Amino acid sequence: MNCRHCHTPLEHVFLDLGFAPPSNAYLGQEDLDKPELHFPLKVYVCDHCWLVQTIDYAQADELFRPDYAYFSSTSSTWLKHAEAFTDMICDRLSLGHESMVVEVASNDGYLLKNFVARNIPCLGIEPASATARAAEALGVPVVKEFFGEQLAGDLVAQGRSADLIVANNVYAHVPDINDFTLGMKTLLKPGGTITVEIQHVQRLMERAQFDTIYHEHFSYHSLSSITNIFQRHGLRVFDVQELTTHGGSLRVYGCHEHDPRQAEPAVQKVMDGERQGGLHDVKTYRDFQAKADRIKDDLLLFLIEQKRLGKRVVGYGAAAKGNTLLNYAGVRPDLLPFVCDAAPSKQGKFLPGSHLPIVAPAAIRESRPDILLILPWNIAGEIMKQHTYIGEWGGRFAVAVPTLDIIGLERD
Repeated sequence: MNCRHCHTPLEHVFLDLGFAPPSNAYLGQEDLDKPELHFPLKVYVCDHCWLVQTIDYAQADELFRPDYAYFSSTSSTWLKHAEAFTDMICDRLSLGHESMVVEVASNDGYLLKNFVARNIPCLGIEPASATARAAEALGVPVVKEFFGEQLAGDLVAQGRSADLIVANNVYAHVPDINDFTLGMKTLLKPGGTITVEIQHVQRLMERAQFDTIYHEHFSYHSLSSITNIFQRHGLRVFDVQELTTHGGSLRVYGCHEHDPRQAEPAVQKVMDGERQGGLHDVKTYRDFQAKADRIKDDLLLFLIEQKRLGKRVVGYGAAAKGNTLLNYAGVRPDLLPFVCDAAPSKQGKFLPGSHLPIVAPAAIRESRPDILLILPWNIAGEIMKQHTYIGEWGGRFAVAVPTLDIIGLERD
């Protein structure tokens, strides 16, 4: 396999998680006795442009099906993040009734509904029909296609060039990152701005967040890798902000290469931090496998111990990151009987690979578990606040990443 960006032959394995099904390929009852498709979940790093990337097997149309079940609005934390971004960016760019905002991978309208409320023209691009319909119900206009250079050219021909292009947590999901970036270049007006939010691979490694690796993510980014990709396609990074979302993210600001805006000091600061953190050294990446194995082993030992003690552990959050962790650890219903999730689109289905049933959160009160294992650790605080009632019977919370931690309510 060659690098998706610069086509350098890939030689250095970052992480090998064996074989796993696509993390969002939830199953119905009728699917449980059928063969289930698994792909290698192996990740390389390019020693030329430093793009971290999964091996080529799964295709986008196999991963993002019409019934793709991730709805951004399920998380109140993420909704607040979107509102805060809207306030900030409208002020910073002086966006108004004559502007055009385009979000690529607009999901269920979690962000663009804020621009609709301000009467700022906007357009969502969302290939998954279920989430696209949810956005349209909020008054968000949506194009139901995958984004790339061709679609961008069509939109420009229709007079829908963008003053602002937003790409939140989609860059990782793109199999052809060069075509996607050319699309942003094509769609962006002169003087326009791109904001790309990505999980920062430096934080992923520092905090052992291996469970955020799954097939729906084709690549993982540093500021260094994004800078290389932008430069190749006539774009330039002029600012960056470090965020706490998804365990540590970057909001990267881009513009056309000849835009007069000068690069902010934050750009060099983050680049220097990446170099000092070893992101330009292959050994840093090779050492990551041991961290993932330790987390997997600790979780299995904990679940087996609780089972032998007669304690009941149930899961919360049918998120992709949880699926990566459970499948790599080989967890099955004998150790974790079910997983709760607030998204109605997931309830009544089963997790891919592990076949754990997904139920409504009401099952927590009914089953009165000793421990609630929170799989989406990035919103653990939000989940614990919603379920403090487990203290009524002495229940506690647990998270497995970056280390196994049992949390009593006295620490909430």
